[in-house]
Order: sequence, then C-alpha cells, then structure tokens
Amino acid sequence: MIEFIHNLVKHIPLVLLPVLLVAFWFSLLAVLLPRLTPRLLHAVENTLSGLADRRTLAVLVLFLVVIGIRLAILPQLPVPVPGIHDEYSYLLIADTLAHGRLANPTHPMWMSFESFHVNWFPTYSSKYPPGQGAVLALGQLLAHPWIGVILSVAAMCAAILWMLQAWLPARWAFLGAAVVALKFGIASYWINSYWGGAVAAAGGALVLGAMPRIARRARTRDALLLGLGIAILANTRPYEGLLFCIPVAGWFLWWFGGKTKSPVRPHTRIVRVLAPLAVVLTLTIGFIGYYNWRLTGNALLFPYALNSRTYRTMGLFLWDHPKEPLEYHNRQFEDFYNGWEREDYQNTWNDVWKVSAEKLTRSGSTYFWWGALLLLPGLPFVFFDRKMRVPIMIFLLGTAAFLTSIWSFPHYAAPLTCVIFLLLVQAIRHLRIIRLGGRPVGLALSWAVIYLLAADVGFSVPHHICDQLDWACKGDPSRAAIGEKLSQTPGKHLIMVRYEEDHNLHDEWVYNGAEIDTAKVLWARELDPVQNAKLFAYFKDRQIWLVEPDTDNTELIPYQAPQTAPPHM
Repeated sequence: MIEFIHNLVKHIPLVLLPVLLVAFWFSLLAVLLPRLTPRLLHAVENTLSGLADRRTLAVLVLFLVVIGIRLAILPQLPVPVPGIHDEYSYLLIADTLAHGRLANPTHPMWMSFESFHVNWFPTYSSKYPPGQGAVLALGQLLAHPWIGVILSVAAMCAAILWMLQAWLPARWAFLGAAVVALKFGIASYWINSYWGGAVAAAGGALVLGAMPRIARRARTRDALLLGLGIAILANTRPYEGLLFCIPVAGWFLWWFGGKTKSPVRPHTRIVRVLAPLAVVLTLTIGFIGYYNWRLTGNALLFPYALNSRTYRTMGLFLWDHPKEPLEYHNRQFEDFYNGWEREDYQNTWNDVWKVSAEKLTRSGSTYFWWGALLLLPGLPFVFFDRKMRVPIMIFLLGTAAFLTSIWSFPHYAAPLTCVIFLLLVQAIRHLRIIRLGGRPVGLALSWAVIYLLAADVGFSVPHHICDQLDWACKGDPSRAAIGEKLSQTPGKHLIMVRYEEDHNLHDEWVYNGAEIDTAKVLWARELDPVQNAKLFAYFKDRQIWLVEPDTDNTELIPYQAPQTAPPHM
C-alpha cells in the first residue's frame, strides 16, 4: 500500500501536490470533527457578514482596502516600470490627454521616432481606445500614471462587488469581490503594469450589475450606470464588449417588451430607463466618432484599424491569411512584422492548437489558481442553475471570441471578469452543501479553495513576484534610470538607440510622450546617415547621446556614428 501511494505521488504534477495536501487536511478536519468544523468555519464567516450586509459601506471599504494593501507592499512590489510595447502606447494616450488634447501633430522627424502600436499619420497618436489611457492620465495629473492603475483596480473590485450584490446574497457577494481583490489587487499584472484589464472589467460589472436592478425597479440611476458600463466597454475593449452586450441586449428587450414578471408599467420603462439609456448611448457613439475623426480623419475609421492597415500583414482571427509583406523604415519593424508575427502563426492546425493552448495557459494563471480545481464538484450544478443562464451565455460567447482571435492576452477577456467570478462563487455555494457520509466535506473544501488563493498571493509578495506571467510586468529599469539621470542634467537631450542584429524585438526603447519638440529627453532610433543628419540638424540645440541596449544597457556616451551604417529599410 505504501509503495502504491509512493508511485501515485511520483506521477502527480509537482504543482498539484500543495492543492491535494491542503484539500486532504481540510477534508480530514471535516471527517474527524463533523460538528465542530461547521461551527468553527461559520463563526469566522459571520465576522464579515455584518460588513457585507451594509452594502454601500462594503463597496467603499473594499475600494479603500485594495488601495491600502497595494501601497503597504510597495517595498516588496515597487512602482512598476513599463516594458511592453503596449504599455508605452497607453502611456502616450495618457500624456496626450494630460496635455488637454486627443491627438498630437505629426512630427517632421517622425521616422526617427517611429514606435510600435503608434500612428503617425494623419496624427501622432496611440492605436488603442482611450479608456485605459484616460485612467493613466488621471494618475499622471495626480502625480504618476500608476496612481490611475491603482484607482482603476480598486474601482473594478468595488464595481464587481456592486454587481455581485444584485445576483447573490450580501455575504457571498462580498466573498466574490474579496477573491477578485486577492487575485488582481496584489500580485497581478493588472495592478503591476500599465496595460491590464481593470477598466474594461469595471465596465462589464456595471452592465451586468445594472440589468437585474433595472428589471426589478426600473430606476434611472441604474439605466445611467448601464449606459456608463457600455460606454466603458466601447472605449476599452470594443469587440469583446460588443459580444458581452449581445445577451444583455436580448435580456433587456425581453424585459422591455413585457415578457418578464415585472410590476413596472410600460410608460415608466420608457421614461425612467429607455430615454436616459438612449441619451448615454447616443453620446457614446458621438464621442467615438469624434475621437476617430480627430485621430484618423474619419469618424468611421478606428485608430486600431488604421494602424493594422499601415503596419500589419497578419489578420486578427484564426481563419485570416497573411497579406504580402510590407516594407518598413527600420530593421526592428521588419523583424517584428515580417518576421516574428508571420512565423508565430501560419494558419496551420498546429498553429491553431499552439495559440489556443497558449491562451488557455495564460488566462488560466490570470483568472484562476490551482486551488480552484477543488470547485469542480460544484461546477456542474452552476450550469443547471436557471438564474445563471444569462451569465453563462455571456461567458460562452465571450470565450468563443477570445479563442477565435490570433493575438489574445488575458486582459482581452477582461469584460468577462465579473461573470467568471460570479460563476466561481456560485460553484463555491454548491460545493459547500456536498456531504460525504454526513460529513461537511464540501464546506471544508470551499475553505481550502480560499486558503490556497491567499497562500498563493502571500507567497508571491515576499518573493517579489508581480504576476504568474513574470514577463508581463517586469520592464527594464535601465531605460528609466537613464531618462531620470538626463532629466536632472542641464540642457535638452537626444538619445540615439542602437540595436544589434540579434536584438530582442520585445525590448523596445524608442518611445516618447505627447510633446516632442519641448521634451527634455527624447529617444530616437538610429537609422541611415542621411536620416540621422536630418534629425541632428533639426535638434541642433540638444546634446546627443548613444545607448546600446544589447551590449551595455546602462552606459550613456556621447554619440558617434557607427563605422558601418545601419541599413535603411
């Protein structure tokens, strides 16, 4: 018997051993002490029930606690340094908005400043929707863009609590929101970088939380919050947000047509709900059109579509075939768009399985934890729960959209966050009532699930793990250190970035803010001698420096032209 157990343990993945051990000890507690276990666990739960029952206070407390805890662990997880291409693009939106405009004029020397995920014609602007950049701009105006990140994650947790309160009893809603705070508010790239999904997740929570309230009471406040949630989704994740709203729209039309049991009269539905919702949606559509027009010159042309048309040759969905390769002005763009992107996905079934497995692995580490496997016995009951039909429809449609796109990072599915944790909490509720031989094993396992999440987060903080996807939130501090050093040096500075042929395409240094001519420190791409000479003539009042990230990313020396000029793409 001992040998059998030993062989069994050897074949269990190492990462599952702590889960099984914790599940065993909690289950053993329920088996050996079947009467004491419920009393003990319920006593702990009841201590928070009083706060959970005061719903508005609970939302406010959670918002403040998320902020307080993240600030308290700054010595272990300091203010994040941007490193991903997308982060700098979002920071460009923030800087542009902080300067009081939606877009910036094209710079005469734009070719030397060309950056990933940034448009240069007809305006210098990010390709992304403005939602994430707006919260970063708020943080920048307060002192630092990361303040906006903290506020957005805290607001997301508060919005999800408010949403869960419309679907679940108060204490279960509070548990779900606390789990969200643990998962995203401490050791997640959503709070430890500048490109997370907190804003979109808050928008989804407002939509899903407003609809049942409207169905019950038809209050104007809830109609406005529904419209606000849709507006947030449209300005953060428009594609995923649209699919998120389709089942909600069907539910709304079913309710508005009087197909549900509701005491609200048709006239009241029009005046209190439809009219204010229509106003918010009209303003949202108007803003999107105006934003597009200011950035692309066409109200119907999104900046993202313009950028794809200008730079990309790969499609967006698994069935898209690549276009003919394009020519670029620098080697890094050539290697990225004509090399890495085209090699990463080539429309074969093997590629479909590869990118799908990658999405599931990444999203699994972002939205779940290994202890969540213990919820599997309660999960089937959720899918037979009539109250969960609409959330399940939203989840299935959103998951299908997530899986059919080629480039899917976990925050692409951010609108589904509130749905995922609603279903998880409902699974916990079903798990708790499972008894084996009269023993409250399900109750013990439900506590094991939460314990394992808390232990996972508690392990991450002292080990300085900012996310399970370690690369998602660890920018190179060398670039920031050089920029800070020159910002304290008299005069204005132009940094020429020289890359080696084997440069890591995901480690880009050439990004700038909204103001180029007046910026104290500028980062430029070293190109051919002709373009470099034009750049130097234009910025003749600046001291010119050279940085070589691939050889010594901390050394800053006066610029000297290379003996062999880099090719002009």
